[in-house]
Order: sequence, then structure tokens, then C-alpha cells
Amino acid sequence: MNKRAAIAIAAIAITSLVAMTGCSSSPSASGEKTLKIVYIKTDAFTALDSLFATTKTAFEAAHQGVTVELQPIAATDDDYKTKLALSQRSTETAPDIFYEDTTSLRADVDAGYLLNLDDYVSEWTDWSQFTDAAKEAGRGDDGSLYAVSLGTDTRALWYSKPVLEAAGIAVPWQPTSWADVLDTVKKIKAATPDVVPFNLYAGTGTGEGSNMQGFYELLYGTDLGADALYDSGSSKWVTGSQGFIDSLTFVHDLYSDGLALTPAQALDPNIWKNVFGEMFPQGKLGMTIEGSYSPSFWQAGGSYAWPDYATAMGAASFPTQDGQDPGGVSMSGGWTLAVGAKTADPQLAFDFLAMALNKDNALAYDNANSQIAVRKDVAADPSYTAANPFVQAVTDLVNVTHFRPATSDYPQISAEVQKATEAVITDKATPQEAAAAYDTAIEGIVGQDNVIKK
Repeated sequence: MNKRAAIAIAAIAITSLVAMTGCSSSPSASGEKTLKIVYIKTDAFTALDSLFATTKTAFEAAHQGVTVELQPIAATDDDYKTKLALSQRSTETAPDIFYEDTTSLRADVDAGYLLNLDDYVSEWTDWSQFTDAAKEAGRGDDGSLYAVSLGTDTRALWYSKPVLEAAGIAVPWQPTSWADVLDTVKKIKAATPDVVPFNLYAGTGTGEGSNMQGFYELLYGTDLGADALYDSGSSKWVTGSQGFIDSLTFVHDLYSDGLALTPAQALDPNIWKNVFGEMFPQGKLGMTIEGSYSPSFWQAGGSYAWPDYATAMGAASFPTQDGQDPGGVSMSGGWTLAVGAKTADPQLAFDFLAMALNKDNALAYDNANSQIAVRKDVAADPSYTAANPFVQAVTDLVNVTHFRPATSDYPQISAEVQKATEAVITDKATPQEAAAAYDTAIEGIVGQDNVIKK
């Protein structure tokens, strides 16, 4: 199905939804109000269902005459964003509260979708419990707050202890350079030919995940470090860098040498289900880069419950290219809750958001979803630190983590990075050719004055 057809289908679905639900926080003839809550839901990500169901019950009990209507969207991240954007087109379809990706926030603020929350948080006593980084995550270009962080994450190099041990690699394992990683995966291939040594996400199939759980772990570990994608000093996008070519070369070599999945497998949007549900539990995968939330898939009640994960898995930081400081690389993102600019009752909508993110609800959400807490009181709670055996390891990665540029044109840049990695894993371009095509595309998106060659 092409993108235009997908959007048309989404529009029809939203039109049907409107017929059933009516306007955001609109009063009925009897004076009752309805709050619409829109969020993403997948087979492996159901934590929001629990969070909002709990909040709905408490909120309706505390607000007579108010009905909270939960409207989960079963979709990939990219499809969710498309459907959410379509719903924002009119008051009739716009949600009152919704789940918002930090990478889309500034573009959505510019589009007028999000309510300015400055006045609301100034009266909210819980706001003092949020970390400074969490507060910054929800700000627009104008410095005002438009969303409140649910939690954040880091990316780790997750590895199978039995697979590494079978290849003669001592665990716990911490690679010190890209060469060290490649040496290890080659040993795995030689020792156990039926095992995939390294699942490195790449291409457009897994969308932004290809970058966050793949290419950026490489790029941000090159000599330009935090400025490898976007130069903070000049506020310009980087082109012509050797680090970009080196990163694509690593991806190409991994796939061309049979040390990763096949390109067809990598381009499957649902490949992560095989990684977590089958390959790791069955000892068929050596390692992958994935988020700090990974244990939530394997914990009791998770989508792929695996009692042995705590002893069978290990977590390391992905190394910088040559072991240069700071030695490791991680990526952090995070989703937020926002109030729709078209809501008919902003205070009521914010009150729901505040209840959803109070300490008890935030603690339950972070523990169930293996999120890194953004509330100080949650981070200090004993149940949080004991939620799974990897909490400390993935939290420590905050010290070497990076965040994607929070610019309105970032989603277009991200798509070009995905195309570059897809070109090299499918042998449609050499790393040099794919990097050159990326540079040309970036100049076309942002203009020649907004790029800097390094």
C-alpha cells in the first residue's frame, strides 16, 4: 500500500470515529463532558492502556458528569503520527490529550496542535518533582512548555551470554571499539553458524528505530561526537563528514559479510518481534542495540515473557569508534503527554494529564514499561530501582547519551538517514555514494545556508 492510500484510509477511519464520538470535551445536552485521549498501542506496548484505564476510573470518580474516552491507535510510530496529524485538522476530530513524540513536538507546535502549558504547570505542585531535562523535553522553540514528559530511555548493546560463551567470549562483556564488536561477531559466526551474530536495525522498514537503535549509535561515536548530525554551534546540519561514511561502512560490512540479518528481514517492520519473542529466547541471536525498555518485553506479563532473561542476557554500552572519550554511546528519546489546542476545556484536560502523571501513576508506568524515571520521587522509590536487574546499567548510560535535534525539519532528515542505510544494506549504493546522496537531499530540505561541511 502506498503512503497516499494509507493516508486516505486513515482519514476514512477518523471520519467514522467522529461520527461515533463527537467533539473534544464537548458538553452533551445534559451538561456532561467527554475527554478524548489518543495514544499509540502495539502488541508489545500496552503500558499506556493500563495507565489511562487507571486514570480514567479515578478521574471520572472525582469529576461527576465527565466521561473519559480512550482511543488507542494500533499502528507503528510513523503511522501513529500520520493518523494523529490527520485528527488535528478540525475541532471535531482533535483529541483533548494525546501521546506526543518529542521529535514531532516542535513541528506540531508550529502547526498549532498543542496548547501552551506555562500557566497550568505554574500552579501544579508536582512540577517541581520533574527533572530539568524532562522539563526541557516538552518545550517549543519559543521556550514555552507544550508537553509533559512520561519518561525517557537509553540504548544499550544487549547480548546473549550463552551465545557469547559458546564463541569463547568472557562475560560480562564490554567492547571497547567498533573493531572489538566486529571481532566478537565474527567469532560468533565461526562458532555457531546457525546464529545471527548481530541484529543492527537499518533501512526504512523499522522507521526511526533504524536510527535510534542503529545508525546513530555509530555516528555519534565518531570524532564529531554530539555534533555529528547537527552542529550545535552553528545550528546547521552536518554534511560531507568522514564519520557518516565510516558509519555506513560499518553497516555495509556487517550485512555484506553475513554477520547480520538478511536485508529482507531487516526491512520487515515487525522484525523486533522475532528478535525479542524468538531469537534471543531460543539462543539464535548474539546481540542487538535496543532500548532500556527491553526487559519489559520479557518480564512476567510482558509480550514475550521469558523467565530466564535476567541470567541469559547482558547489557553493555556501545563503544565509540576507536575507544575515544567518553568510551561509550547511547541515544535517548522519550514521549510526552500534550493537551490539544482545540480542546473545549483546557483546565479539565490538563487536570487529567496531571493525574495521569502523578507519582503513583508514573511509578507504575515506569516499572511496567522499564522507563527511566523523569520524576525525582519516582527515581528514589525502592520499587523503581528493583524493577528489573538492568535498571542501574541502563540508567548509567545517561552519562554517555545523546538526543536527536529537536527541530521542525528533523523528521525529514531522519527519513534520509534511513534511506542511506537501506541503500547500503541492499547494495544499491556504496557507503560513499549513499553519503553523497544524503548530503544532496539534506541541502534540498534545509537549503544550502543551513548545512555545514565537516
